[in-house]
Amino acid sequence: MLDNARVSTQQQDLSRQLDMLKQNHCIEILTEKLSGTRADRPELLRLKDKVRPGDTIIIESFSRLGRSTKDLIELVEFFETKGVKLISLKENFDTNTPQGKLMLTVFQAFSQFERDIIAQRTKEGLESARARGRKGGRPKVKDRSIEKALKLYDSKEYSISEIVGMTGISQATLYRYIRIRAVK
Repeated sequence: MLDNARVSTQQQDLSRQLDMLKQNHCIEILTEKLSGTRADRPELLRLKDKVRPGDTIIIESFSRLGRSTKDLIELVEFFETKGVKLISLKENFDTNTPQGKLMLTVFQAFSQFERDIIAQRTKEGLESARARGRKGGRPKVKDRSIEKALKLYDSKEYSISEIVGMTGISQATLYRYIRIRAVK
């Protein structure tokens, strides 16, 4: 079992969480003293890399795992797709039980609902902008810039970052046109 304990600042104490995790016979405990608002928490990233199907993660509470409801739902879904069980002691949540599976389904429904609302708002915003005569989307890249970038790429004298700097097109655009050309 992998276990996670986190506090938001260096001054806060992990003792209460550690005691709870130890009482539940946790084998390995990952701890962090970082704000939950940070997406790049090293121990969380380590946990995500380390888990294997059949593992169980025990957390003191959901507030110690995710930065927001959306983040928490994404993490729960991530562990579920990896085949990892998640147990939250405070909320009495276990993805291995029928109640836990029901709550996971509710989480996923809310996550999908949120994605649908965002897509709907985006669509409405684009329609509103078009009605006012504005166009959306990426600005067009001049054909001359693309041709120049492809010639520089073919010369094999310049790195991608140098080509981007000389032509003003993005790496993604350059790679897209390289792929398009390779398919032809």
